[in-house]
Amino acid sequence: MSAAREYGLDEQYEWARPPAGGWTADDLDKLPNLPPHTELIDGSLVFMSPQTRFHTRTMRLLENALLDQAPEHLEAIREMTVKLDGRNRPEPDVLVVPVVADTGPTQTWFNPEDVILAVEVVSADSQDRDREVKPRKYARAGIRHFWRVEEDDGLPVVYVYELDPATRTYAHTGIHHKQLKVDLPFPLDIDLTAVNRRGQQPG
Repeated sequence: MSAAREYGLDEQYEWARPPAGGWTADDLDKLPNLPPHTELIDGSLVFMSPQTRFHTRTMRLLENALLDQAPEHLEAIREMTVKLDGRNRPEPDVLVVPVVADTGPTQTWFNPEDVILAVEVVSADSQDRDREVKPRKYARAGIRHFWRVEEDDGLPVVYVYELDPATRTYAHTGIHHKQLKVDLPFPLDIDLTAVNRRGQQPG
């Protein structure tokens, strides 16, 4: 059986064929029929698996809390790509960026220098990317703050990192269970147990 049939496509369907050297960050907006939330890592397209309830609820919890507690000149936004360089355009689960980085309703990506915080909620199919590949790339691009979120017994555990500008690597500054209370990138106090509280606004 062909790959096209396995994915429910007819025999005339043609898969996107990468050019020599791989795709570029600018190609991501031009390629037709890409699945939602497609990323570009080292010139290769990465497709997202369906999200779990934990993943979706954790993104919602963090986005709402960050929006509620951020200074007025910052905003939190979910699932927008960051053009790190010509061959890498990952999509963090949640971002904090300056309001002035908004270029209009058709915007699809941010520059790394605009990103104050990048958050990745680890999924089963993205463990290596979220734990190793993306943090290295975010640090090299100069993104100042990074959170990695893992699931433990249905609750989020947040691993907090801060950029060492001299080495362009992340220093681990804390592990947060049940309550995330930090001073950077701005004062935050998030009840992580609220992830499963239906209808409750976190913050």
